Amino acid sequence: MSPEYIMGGTISEKSDVYSFGVLLLEIISSKKNASVDYPEQHLNLMAYAWHLWSEGRGLDLMDAAIADAFSTSEVMRCIQLGLLCTQDHATDRPNMSAVVRMLNGESKLSQPKQPTYTFQGLLAREVQSQEGIRSVNNITITTVEGR
Repeated sequence: MSPEYIMGGTISEKSDVYSFGVLLLEIISSKKNASVDYPEQHLNLMAYAWHLWSEGRGLDLMDAAIADAFSTSEVMRCIQLGLLCTQDHATDRPNMSAVVRMLNGESKLSQPKQPTYTFQGLLAREVQSQEGIRSVNNITITTVEGR
């Protein structure tokens, strides 16, 4: 689900673009977006894909079972497009007609921006690793009744 839908319930064409980007990355990697088997601090598939992309190792995302079926340039184009489609802000994502042109090689792909979700897993693990820091949440419910 797109960030704008999760945060505010807003749905648009750009929400579909986001879902398409997730699906594209899932197909390339043969992994689910929300999985627990990502190495290091990666919370989800997009964070893992961004990590590999930013290090110039985008092809490491590709499932070995499909490695011989596609050219590396096609795979890299799809990874870059998947990252563009899953940008945090809807205005940074292309529309679907632009996505089709990019897939066909009729339009140049821009560089994706670093998403904010890439550090969430790292922060969660840092908080979990800090032993001795605990908090207790108490709640009081008061029912007001008339006399």
